[in-house]
This record gives sequence, structure tokens and C-alpha cells, in this order.
Amino acid sequence: MTLNHLRPLFSGIRLPRKKRFGHNIVSDRDGVRFATPEDVARYRAARLKCSTIADISCGVGGQTIYFASECDMVYAVEIDAKKISYAKKNCKLLGIDNVEFICGDALSPEVIRQLPELDIVFSDPARPASENMRDIGNLRPAIPEVIASYSSKSSDFAFEAPPQLTPDRIPFECEKEYLSLDGKINRLNLYFGSLIKCDTSAVALPSHARIESALDAQDLEPSEKLAYYAYEPEESVERAGLLLQLAHDLEKQAPDISLFLIDRKRLFLTSEVPVNHPMLKNKYKVLSVQDFDTANINGFLKKNGFGTVILRAAVEPKEYWDIRNRLEDNLSGDRKAHLFLKDRKAILCEII
Repeated sequence: MTLNHLRPLFSGIRLPRKKRFGHNIVSDRDGVRFATPEDVARYRAARLKCSTIADISCGVGGQTIYFASECDMVYAVEIDAKKISYAKKNCKLLGIDNVEFICGDALSPEVIRQLPELDIVFSDPARPASENMRDIGNLRPAIPEVIASYSSKSSDFAFEAPPQLTPDRIPFECEKEYLSLDGKINRLNLYFGSLIKCDTSAVALPSHARIESALDAQDLEPSEKLAYYAYEPEESVERAGLLLQLAHDLEKQAPDISLFLIDRKRLFLTSEVPVNHPMLKNKYKVLSVQDFDTANINGFLKKNGFGTVILRAAVEPKEYWDIRNRLEDNLSGDRKAHLFLKDRKAILCEII
């Protein structure tokens, strides 16, 4: 989460009712830290549009206000009295009057008795601030507990879970929807009951591009050859394990489409002819593959009219600018190169 993602919450909110609000969102530091980015909250509210929804662990109401714009009635439950007071103020500031707030333990019979029959129960459980490896069993309230406690109120559930979890580490029969925001993995939504559309899906925001699992889960075998065109898929596609599905979708445009691994964090889909797909966040023309020698690379860049080099490699932060300054020494052109590093080989690309 970045300040850019949160900025809309503090500069006025546009809701689907076409009202414009100039009010600030009231929150403490923790509320800001964990607030749902506007594009995510808007997307999730649209997907979960219904008559009555419960927002379990609503926090300061960042998601609640978007549910209120899509649903007839929202029941917002929060155990922290301070947070729920912020959520109430935020709804009041925005003129929202279709939210009923309940302060208490979401799993307590006293809280559940206050709720009517619901179309959907949504829960954003608390999780440890840090873990060596994210574990879905550490969410509180736990997913099985929420489903069991609210089974008399609804049969359709949606949960937010840590997006670090890969599909094989989610032991539930549900749809696993990975969201990327501005090219970076951001959220994982789990859908149960009639909300399930497929086994696994990936969505890119703000474009709303979507891809679903239709093939048996398999790994896409990497190629040793980098073709003339290279593409970076949305992180949500990779995290969802849908690279094979994406490659299959691209085969009609480029039968030779293949996977090329760069390092532990970076990979390309690559082909000899250009392709287009909304789940490709960056498209490159491969200019050169050569030994990583900064003087030789600088000469190549100077000769071809480049002025800027974006270094896309796993290097120590303190070394980044030293290397980049040597690569850009006396460059004066207006072209921008992206340099990837694989096994001491420099891959020079230009966005198309």
C-alpha cells in the first residue's frame, strides 16, 4: 500500500451515486495504514452488490462507505470502539445513512442476534503485523469460525486474505481472486457459496481486466531463449498461478509465446511477434543481450540515442545509483532503456 493509493481517501471521494464529496476521512494512524485503496474498495463493492451485507471488522469504514453506495443496507461490525467512532463520523461526513454500526465481538451471539438475514457476509480479518510466512490459520476471526457463526444469516461469504498466500496454501473450496493495483499485487479475495465464479482468478486495477482459470493447474515450462518482444504480466496473474492460462490466451496471436525467467522476482512472456492483452502491464522490444559491462553498455546507449536507464535488477540499494550513474554517463538522448540482469548478462529493452 502506498500513499498514492490512500490519497483519494483524504482528498474527497467519488461514489457511484455521482455525488462528489470534499470532506476528509477521519482516522488514526492505524486506520490510514490498513485502509483499503479506493480502486479496490470500489471494485469489491461492485462485485458484492446486493440488498443487505455485513462488513465484519469494518475498521474506520474505508470499505463500508463503498458497500453503502452499492447495497441497500450495510451492517458494520467492529470490536474497537475508537475505530467504529471514526467509521460513524466518516459516514456522517459523506451523507451516508444506510449503515447500521454494531460495536462488539463479531463472533458473539449478542452481536449476531442484532443482524437480520443477510445476502452476503464480508470479513477483513486481523492478521499478525509480520510473519516469516503468511498463514491463513492466523487470521482473526478465523474464516471457519465466521462461516459457522453466521451460517444462520447467510450462505454467501467473502473474505480478504494476505495476497502472499498462493492458491495451494488456501485449504478451502472457494474462488481465490488476486488483485493487482497499478501493476503491484495488492489484495486477495476469497469467495464462498454462490459468489464463486471459478477456482482462481486474477484482476488488474484500475483497468478491471480479468483472467480466470480454465485449464488444469500446471507450470509453464521456461525457455532458454528470449525472443524479440518481451512482456511483464500483472503480478496478480503470477501469484494466482495463471501464467499458463495467459500464455494459452496469447497463442492465437503468437504461437511461439513462451516463458523466460530473469531472476527470482522477475519474468517475461516472450514472442517473435507483438501481442496485446490487458493482463500484460509492460511490453518491450528487446534491443540487445550482452555481457554486463557498464562501459560497453554506455557506448551502446550513447550510439543509439538513449538518455535514461532504468535498472531492473536485484542489486543492493547502495549500489543502484553508482551503477546507474555509470550507465548514464554523458548520455544526452531522449530514449529510455530498461536494463534487466540475468546471470551477468544485460538485457536492454525499450517500452513499446
